[in-house]
Amino acid sequence: MSLFKKLFGSKSQKSESEIKSEERSKYMPEVKLPIDERFTINFKSNGGKFLYCENLDEIFTSFQNIIDENEWHDSKTLLFDANLESLFESLKLQGTKRESEASYFLTTCENLIADDGSILISSRQIAEKKLKELPSHFVVYATTSQMVESISEGMRGIKKKHPKKLPTNITTIKHFKSEASSDKDFLSYGSSSKNLYLLLLEDL
Repeated sequence: MSLFKKLFGSKSQKSESEIKSEERSKYMPEVKLPIDERFTINFKSNGGKFLYCENLDEIFTSFQNIIDENEWHDSKTLLFDANLESLFESLKLQGTKRESEASYFLTTCENLIADDGSILISSRQIAEKKLKELPSHFVVYATTSQMVESISEGMRGIKKKHPKKLPTNITTIKHFKSEASSDKDFLSYGSSSKNLYLLLLEDL
């Protein structure tokens, strides 16, 4: 996705306000940002930590940096996905399926929602667990092709991918600041706030 390369390869990144032309008439409709840029802006405003990677080597390096930053070298990771465990085999993770033993949760997702910067997940990632039952630290591995405009588009995609057996426990994670470090407002009251890292692989 060339826009990501432009965004992360340049030292001068435009903010959302800068993208809107100051000379446009107030009666003209606002220019709608591209889906990838909209997701990035909304995801970061939700408090998520975003790591864009062009290949798997960069994914592994970024993941190792996350482990170093949080001092998780001797910690166990909650890991339900066998394919994901195989992908990160070189990092020699100490995987467990018991959330009480894990310091963080390594998972994939169904989709990345551009409209609100949320992460769409289902029973394919979290089984029948509630978000509050999972570790407060998430590391999500996703690809740029998983970006969709809205939750409804994501739901249509899930139904299309799994026409015979629709996943259950479908939900979104939107509040990414850890409860210990952020004050909750009325919009996030009752939600399970997570300290979330997104490892995003370019695949388009």
